[in-house]
Amino acid sequence: MSFRDLTPADVTTGTENAIAEARAVLDELCAPKEQPTFENTMRPIDRINDILGHAFYRYAFMGYVHTSKEVRDAAKEAEEKLSKFGVEMIFRDDLNTAVKEYAATDEAGSLEGEKKRFLDFMLRDLRHAGHDLDPETRTEVKAKTERLIELGVRFQGNIDEWEAHILVDRDGLDGLPESFIEGLEKDEETGLYKVSIDYPEFFPFMENARRRDLRERLRFEFNTVAVDENKALLEEAVRLRQEIAEAFGLPSWAHYVLEERMAKDPERVRSFYAELRPPLTEKAKAEIGAVAALLEKDTGDRAVQLWDWNYYDTLQRKTEYGVDPFEVARHFPLDQVLQGMFELTSEMFGLEYREIEGAETWHEDVRLFQMLDRETGEEIGRFYLDLFPREGKFSHAAEFPLVPGRRKEDGSYQNPVCAMVANFTKPTKDNPSLLQHNEVETLFHEFGHVLHQNLGRTEFARFSGTNTERDFVEAPSQIMEHWVWRVDVLQRFARHYETGEPIPEELVRQLVAARNLNKGMFYLRQMQYGWWDLELHSGPDRDLEEIYRKGAEITMLPLQEGTFTLTSFGHLFGYDAGYYGYMWSEVFGDDMFSRFEAEGVTNPEVGMAYRRAILEKGGSVDPDVMLREFLGREPNNRAFLANLGILGTD
Repeated sequence: MSFRDLTPADVTTGTENAIAEARAVLDELCAPKEQPTFENTMRPIDRINDILGHAFYRYAFMGYVHTSKEVRDAAKEAEEKLSKFGVEMIFRDDLNTAVKEYAATDEAGSLEGEKKRFLDFMLRDLRHAGHDLDPETRTEVKAKTERLIELGVRFQGNIDEWEAHILVDRDGLDGLPESFIEGLEKDEETGLYKVSIDYPEFFPFMENARRRDLRERLRFEFNTVAVDENKALLEEAVRLRQEIAEAFGLPSWAHYVLEERMAKDPERVRSFYAELRPPLTEKAKAEIGAVAALLEKDTGDRAVQLWDWNYYDTLQRKTEYGVDPFEVARHFPLDQVLQGMFELTSEMFGLEYREIEGAETWHEDVRLFQMLDRETGEEIGRFYLDLFPREGKFSHAAEFPLVPGRRKEDGSYQNPVCAMVANFTKPTKDNPSLLQHNEVETLFHEFGHVLHQNLGRTEFARFSGTNTERDFVEAPSQIMEHWVWRVDVLQRFARHYETGEPIPEELVRQLVAARNLNKGMFYLRQMQYGWWDLELHSGPDRDLEEIYRKGAEITMLPLQEGTFTLTSFGHLFGYDAGYYGYMWSEVFGDDMFSRFEAEGVTNPEVGMAYRRAILEKGGSVDPDVMLREFLGREPNNRAFLANLGILGTD
């Protein structure tokens, strides 16, 4: 059955069949055995993970990308069913018995490496499922865990299906180029232009539209996504998470979650923020002062608002650094950037890429590529690129693992498959898709996840690619962002889409010079989201409104009255109590890139060392161990702080 021909019934039936297959494997491994072994106890668990992964690929993933709302709705139900089966599985008493009986064997005691890690993690999962709790409490924990799955699917679905826009006349688009205006849809009744909250329209408008009142209106729409629906879902989720944590005798959900993270304890995260907040705040105060002066010159008002920030940041880049985002974008047609990114990563990591023409996809815009090892010529993975917005599609940028890399039961290796989903400006009849530089950065970031996923060579699906500690998983993507700030790298592929001239070296130098412009505010915004997330999960009786308002103090910009950004903060499901990981793992991404800076930013030897030590290991080794192997020393935060202009590079 092809993706485009899928019906809701196909999704439902396919998902139920996958669950039935997985349950049969589970029943067999849980049956009493004369001699528990790794092969009859642990490897079947990996087989189940593989079955569920394939079912997500063929069915549940369609909830994020399919063109039919009916199929998307069925796929979201499928995702919920698959997740609930995972809960059912880990809560089964006979699975707990089977794994613990095996763990008590001499064979289990002699396990090493990835096999030992698999068993250790499985025992931890069983403990987190409450198998050490009394039966009544464990039943309650299971019911609450299943309810959290339902809430998460509905929360993200409400975000993806939400549509909002403002209507503006031609004068209201003052400051925006014709290429942008030509791509806007017109309202049939009024003939006015529709500016939506989709990223390719929202950010250019907020950065360039001169009408302050229109920026305020669009920001309001952006920060009130699904408020009525999602606020109640979030309140319930926060309460249930706290109750689960208390069932385990822990003070908060943050304590429960961070046991599986590098940080281990929420106090380490608070210390991390406490160390960075003062210097970032000092930097941000000066940045706000500079923006206030520009605002006063234009309006007579010095009170900087949230809807002013993007506009004046862009204005500063234009006037102080000569960086016009739309002019820069003329040098970044999407296909050209993709080709440049492929050539760069091919050179550094020993890869080749081949597009599969006529591949089965869920939309005509989607492309499928093979990733091959250049030395052997063997295929090592595949990835889809789904890069343009459309109605009902996942509204942000992300990489989705679809097929896990693993050693199959017959000894052959199953290559991974993943998809990069983004929302870049779609080409028109007159212009190609032109990426602003921050979108180039996003593309490289998400492709870092693709590399992590597809280059993994782990024994088990449990550790395939990006299945690593959540507060480390962003490091292999954040390191990729560094290459788009290099003159020598950008001049390889950044060429004007009309003239073919390479991007002027001076323009790149201006881009780089402006890199740290308003970085204090940027990282305080990141900290604000991380603080919101941590605070929501730091104890009982959380007042969402109070937490939302208090978080505004971090950035020193007042909240827009009537808004509630947390209802569109999709990471509150999946990254719950873990959003700090973006900044946390950026420390390690910067530290790893420092080796490239020292030995050559496109040095294939360093690239291959990085591939072997980090990317191929997936989640099969502790991040601290991988970092020490690649860096040859203990990791530190010097490069991170230096990149912020806070600490010298001595």
